[in-house]
Amino acid sequence: QVQLVESGGGLVQAGGSLRLSCAASGRSISTDALGWFRQAPGKEREREFVAAMSWSGGTTHYTDSVKGRFTISRDNAKNTVYLQMNSLKPEDTAVYYCATSPAAPARVLILGEEYAFWGQGTQVTVSS
Repeated sequence: QVQLVESGGGLVQAGGSLRLSCAASGRSISTDALGWFRQAPGKEREREFVAAMSWSGGTTHYTDSVKGRFTISRDNAKNTVYLQMNSLKPEDTAVYYCATSPAAPARVLILGEEYAFWGQGTQVTVSS
């Protein structure tokens, strides 16, 4: 089992930046596939894919709305995943979740059901 704890969310003005962290404990996630998802206000039944990284770290993928603004990265020494978010927009407002999947195939995973472990989420609010 692995426990994931997100942090770094908060209130920021449009155009600003935040870096979300997802610290893992219980085991190493250095060979897990990694992902970030978000759930916007009023869309509690929809967890939207944001970004993913393959287990090797060699491949990343982003939803179109965040390409060029968000970057997913990992620090295996710290057992932590990051999501750097720049040029934030009000429509980025959501609860952001990190997710991991062990024994993943050699590709990015973009469906929520492909992930085995989830964090509790961190709120990001972007004001206009």
